Amino acid sequence: MFKKALFLLVVAAMAVSLVGCGGGKKALQIKGSDTMVNLAQAWSEDFMKSHPDIPIAVTGGGSGTGIAAMISGSTDIAQASRNMEPKEIAQAQKKGINPKELHVANDGITLVVNPANPVSKLTLQQLSDIFIGKIKNWQELGGKDQKIVALSRERNSGTHVFFLEHVVKLGDKKNKNEFEPSVLMMPSSQAIIEEVVANEAAIGYVGLGYLTAKEKALAIAKSKSSQYIPPSVKTVTSNQYPISRSLLFYTNGEPSGEVKSFVDFVLSPAGQQIVLKMDFVPIR
Repeated sequence: MFKKALFLLVVAAMAVSLVGCGGGKKALQIKGSDTMVNLAQAWSEDFMKSHPDIPIAVTGGGSGTGIAAMISGSTDIAQASRNMEPKEIAQAQKKGINPKELHVANDGITLVVNPANPVSKLTLQQLSDIFIGKIKNWQELGGKDQKIVALSRERNSGTHVFFLEHVVKLGDKKNKNEFEPSVLMMPSSQAIIEEVVANEAAIGYVGLGYLTAKEKALAIAKSKSSQYIPPSVKTVTSNQYPISRSLLFYTNGEPSGEVKSFVDFVLSPAGQQIVLKMDFVPIR
């Protein structure tokens, strides 16, 4: 897991990271999903080996931040761990922006707990009940007599939106479930990992690429009668894992010039091998 340590500061600070000097040339801007920021940094560093004349700046802040930046024209590529919403597309088109969606990788949202927690598997219904505040104590789930500390990404995060729609609301758009007010909104995936490692009663969710040996990933089942599936590259690829999703780029129209060169690299065998090295799931 050395790669996570290598990019830790990028995630924790959610700061701009400039790859190469480019002789003062304006950098290609990539903004958005915190889930993808490490991945974009890895892509950028490898891309720069063969394109040292194209500096790249990678910024986190959440999928919503990246999409807003694409709409305002302040980024070349928006990274998103969710699809653009119809209102965002309409807002973009009003400003003369034509969003082009590109599927660049896959991910499994991973539920993590402290290794000292005896609970090792949950159903989607149980997860929903935890995050809406219906289940409040680990004892109700076969664990210790401890109050559950539920952790979520903040609302600007694409991971937050996906988890709300597919887990809290159980995939039903008409479902009125919302996060319980006591759920702690964390600024980054790394912050969730750190809290889970420090707090035996905590549970949170992160992208598969953030999983380390310091926390325990739970096996998830669609229902009590279904098989419990652990998150992994294999189970996400085979569509067995119940909380899988696409990781996306958005550009203004078809990529061209330097943006196209970068996108082509990301979608190439070499770029997809980096996806695998970063513990995410290639698209092919």
